[in-house]
Amino acid sequence: MCTENYDACYPDQPVVDRYLPVWAKLPAFAAKPAFIWADDDAASTRTALTYAQLDAAVGRMARNLLGTVGSLRRGDAVLVLASPGLRLVKLHFACQRAGLTAVPVVPPDPAGFGTGGGPAHAHLLRAVSQARPTPAVADAGYTSMPSPRWLLLPSPGPRETTPGAGWLPCWGACAGWPSTSWSGSGSAAVMGRKRLHIWSDGRPEARGDHCSLGGPQRADREEVRRPAPEQRHRAVAAPQFHDCGLVFLLLTVVAGATCVLAATGAFLWHPRLWLELVSEFGATCTPVPSFALPLVLRRGRGHPRPRRRPLQLGSLRNLILINEPIYKSCVDEFMEAFCSHGLRSTSVSPSYGLAENCIFVSTAWQTSESSSSHLPSYMRLLPSARLSPPPSSAANEVPEIEIAVVDEDTGEPVEDGVEGEIWVSSPSNASGYLGHPSASREVFCARVPGRAGACFVRTGDRGVVTGAERYLYVVGRSADVITLDDDCGGGRRRVHAHYVETAAFGSSPNRLRGGCVSAFATLSIDAVVTFADRRRGRRRGAAEGKRRWWRSQWPV
Repeated sequence: MCTENYDACYPDQPVVDRYLPVWAKLPAFAAKPAFIWADDDAASTRTALTYAQLDAAVGRMARNLLGTVGSLRRGDAVLVLASPGLRLVKLHFACQRAGLTAVPVVPPDPAGFGTGGGPAHAHLLRAVSQARPTPAVADAGYTSMPSPRWLLLPSPGPRETTPGAGWLPCWGACAGWPSTSWSGSGSAAVMGRKRLHIWSDGRPEARGDHCSLGGPQRADREEVRRPAPEQRHRAVAAPQFHDCGLVFLLLTVVAGATCVLAATGAFLWHPRLWLELVSEFGATCTPVPSFALPLVLRRGRGHPRPRRRPLQLGSLRNLILINEPIYKSCVDEFMEAFCSHGLRSTSVSPSYGLAENCIFVSTAWQTSESSSSHLPSYMRLLPSARLSPPPSSAANEVPEIEIAVVDEDTGEPVEDGVEGEIWVSSPSNASGYLGHPSASREVFCARVPGRAGACFVRTGDRGVVTGAERYLYVVGRSADVITLDDDCGGGRRRVHAHYVETAAFGSSPNRLRGGCVSAFATLSIDAVVTFADRRRGRRRGAAEGKRRWWRSQWPV
């Protein structure tokens, strides 16, 4: 087998974890960094983890998980409360190799549990009640708590855990387990025979998505085989606990690439760090949320640090933009600011994805330098896919991946140019919402009337297909549509909330905080209410104080 992983000898594997021993045994990959952790802008803080080291650590941790904990069996759910870093990467793959379902949750501050906690604590309890994990893998700060009474696993009747019961310090995974009582309570509510991760974001209505071991694998292989195959280095700005951040960990291993990770706080306080990492490592691919572009423009260009490094962005082939909507004006302004540093307009890849499809759905790729340097736009937005012609009823073959825009009430496909709900049919579709069978049937079992074949996922996103090349534009969420009376033509008019929020921010960008504007319709009167957070002046030393606080909350 060739050591290059983009030819006909590419070692396809059914599960992501099985790529680790393949790369670890190849001379060209064994000593190659799989993941690099960049905690700050200083080059001395870089920590690398090679494929051989990762494979050995994952095997050791998986054996310890299954061998030391007698009550833990394949298929059980494990709550992962570890700070971002390379240790969290090892835990993800160790759970996969052990056949366990990882439930990664941002670890809240343990000191806040006695005072009622906050949204992060409520999210943790919601994840526990849905996933019903058997044990929890936690940082040392959690295992030293007198009694984790705040973490009560659902069971018939009230029950409290004994001190240290079901808790495993992360540092014990590499040096043997500590002598703690392992009488883990509760059980995993397994809805599928094999699962990889349970994703659940911080929204109050969020439900954990569970997917088969092959779901992200299929999505990852699909992205690896897209144009620009020389993707060997990736700089990931998405948080490790975010569904997109998790999948790009898997994609890195599938591609045999090197992934450069950084703490979310480091990016927020120093947005230019993202581009500096792209420049330092010669990254060819980087996925970032669309709001990262204006954030870098506002807080990254004029950074006063004397150690500010010049940027060389010519290596970047895929600037993957996630989190819809993706405004064309933001991308154009970003390109104008950094084209002198080698950033090419053909690298911009507006993308679309959601957890219900194991993240990746589509991308509006630009395939060559000779093609048009500008993607088309619709209502100020960039496209997120270029669709093939709709399948005819006489077609013998149904495409493996199909994106349809339908009438959300009838399920019938709408004509091009008409807005509707986006439905996705793909082998990467998740199995359903954990513990919510009725919601799973409603969302994951949709069918187009009169057409046989696989089920569709109802995304809840609204889109429109326009142009001869059939570009798909994701224009907003169905739940965020504001319906108002049309004073000009009569009847009712539908407006997406993000347009109102963008207009409100654009009216006074120097006085309002970007991303902190919310618009919604009232029930009592036919009006739109907009809330905006005003910008406040910075006090001397405030930024450095926040940075020190973040480091104390997220140790390496």
